[in-house]
Amino acid sequence: MSSGMREALVHAKLAVNDMRAALTATEQRLRSEQSELETVRRRQGLAADIGDHETVAIAERFAAQHAERVAVLESKRMVQQQELALAEREYESMSADLRRVMSGLAPEASSAEASSVDAAAAREVDALLGDEPLLSDDPLAAPSPSRRTRSEREADAEARLADLKRKLGR
Repeated sequence: MSSGMREALVHAKLAVNDMRAALTATEQRLRSEQSELETVRRRQGLAADIGDHETVAIAERFAAQHAERVAVLESKRMVQQQELALAEREYESMSADLRRVMSGLAPEASSAEASSVDAAAAREVDALLGDEPLLSDDPLAAPSPSRRTRSEREADAEARLADLKRKLGR
């Protein structure tokens, strides 16, 4: 179960990174269009000052096009920001579920039940995903998953599950 959850979490993280990159690209395009709009409006004003009606008409047409692009890109940016926020919340939820599973709790366990082991599980998951190294000054902290054998990790998970079941009265 946890290996499938890890894989889904990795895919979710990649999707979040892709969304961030797309949002950055949209913001760059928006800045460019805003700059073009300012330039066209400045040129329109200069043409109006010298009485060049033909250039003013052309500038008005280009200003309308750039203004429309700016409006579309602003809407697109807003939607991408909302989509990114949603994806980040889903990623955090998935990450919390995986931490609970790896600590021996059910994914839907309440935060009160999971609080005692959640921090250690979070460090373990982060280390497995490569988010950040598993560093701890606590001499009682669990050893790195890479230094423990599979049977040790499974035995630890079974012990934690049995302890949790005992606490919950099952």
